[in-house]
Amino acid sequence: MVQQRRRQHFLVVSLPAQGNINPALQLAKNLSRSGGGGGAAVTFATTISGHRKMFPSGSPPEGPVSFLPYSDGYDGGFDPVTGDTEGYMAQIKVVGYETLGGATRSLAAQGRPVTCIIYTLLLPWAADLAQELGVPSVLFWIQPATVFGVYYHYFHGFDGLISSHRDDPSCPVELPGMPRLRIRDLPSFMATPAAAQYAFVLTSFEEMFRTLDREVVENEKNNKKKKKKKIKVLVNSFEELEKEQLAAVETMELIPVGPLLPSAYTDGKNHEDTTFGGDLLKPDAKETYVEWLNGKEDRSVVYVSFGSFTVLPVPQREEISRALAESRRPFLWVVRGGREGAEAAAAAEKGKLVEWCSQVEVLSHRAVGCFVTHCGWNSTVESLLCGVPTVGLPQWTDQPTNARLAETEWGVGVRAEVNAGGLLEAAELRRCIELVMKDDGEIRRNGEAWSRRAREAVKEGGSSDRNLMAFVDSLEMAQCPTQLDLE
Repeated sequence: MVQQRRRQHFLVVSLPAQGNINPALQLAKNLSRSGGGGGAAVTFATTISGHRKMFPSGSPPEGPVSFLPYSDGYDGGFDPVTGDTEGYMAQIKVVGYETLGGATRSLAAQGRPVTCIIYTLLLPWAADLAQELGVPSVLFWIQPATVFGVYYHYFHGFDGLISSHRDDPSCPVELPGMPRLRIRDLPSFMATPAAAQYAFVLTSFEEMFRTLDREVVENEKNNKKKKKKKIKVLVNSFEELEKEQLAAVETMELIPVGPLLPSAYTDGKNHEDTTFGGDLLKPDAKETYVEWLNGKEDRSVVYVSFGSFTVLPVPQREEISRALAESRRPFLWVVRGGREGAEAAAAAEKGKLVEWCSQVEVLSHRAVGCFVTHCGWNSTVESLLCGVPTVGLPQWTDQPTNARLAETEWGVGVRAEVNAGGLLEAAELRRCIELVMKDDGEIRRNGEAWSRRAREAVKEGGSSDRNLMAFVDSLEMAQCPTQLDLE
């Protein structure tokens, strides 16, 4: 008798950080449309404090994705700026494992057993939970494949080489399968003289890669007589963007399923899917900035934002303010942590300051001509898909690598140079803005070309769409169907 394939139930687990939640939630939406028939069941899990920020009114809206908050031991919220981040990571490992495990068992008791756990960065305990539950787990890498490769090689024999050259930012670093990089281009946790203060972060990354290595060993042991299969890692990138880097780690299959953006900005078919749906920060009313953008000429506006985490010091805001005022171009500036230092630019009456906004909506607006950015990966792929050239001012984590890729590998932006004190001066920012704002410049042409490729990748039948469908199919084929459809 032919048994019916059971319906997949994915549990997508994320840290309560905007850079994690946005792509993970969009992946959850895309998974809910996969698997044929009625699609896969998907439950999105983040911490209680993150869940409350996402849905301040109480219950989440009805939709294809269910939501499951778990405790990290800080249900009132955790401030990574003032709090003990090392202690937090230790706490979430214990409390998160326990509370998410209990919630997952409750789902099974309700007739909705989880069949696969997908987890974002720095949550390797989710893989341990999956092993305990007897279901597969898959890492969702929310940074570029290049950064995955850099971390992999760092923890597999290159840590000494990199650590011994931290004092020389221009020192070249050649890693297998990676583009030519310098020390300054590597993730900040491993590459700066102050990297020691982030030792606990590197420890968390190392634990995550040890978990992957353990899965490689188990996979090889279980498939001795079969064709060797690689363990799978989902990546928020696309084949055309990082083809060589995606194939650089022989024991792992990096599966590009991005760029993960709301479908209204990719294929344009679902006009209701305009937001990620997981804002931790309350955005300004859209009318305050969208209507303002509507009144500006095409490609005339300089958009400035450094993400949800970074708060620039006042001297840096003053330099940016001076550059914007002197550029005499209209600008939209997301100012976090107070507006001191930004008043001069606002006084020029050509710009608008906001506390937070829907970034993908801004970048897709016809009036935006360039993006001054910290080069977080979400911001980078959003600007790529929207074809907006960038001026990079990377701050930490993967941002230096992203800035390097945007400038030298894809030719869609420039990295602004800071002075000896680490300050980006107004004159340098002005120079970079004028360079990328040229309508007939190579940077803009490259941006338009990559925009077309990114949209092709995520549309129905595109490379990323096919990859996600094949991933779901591979899980279904690997699991013995012991029951009928879950619902």
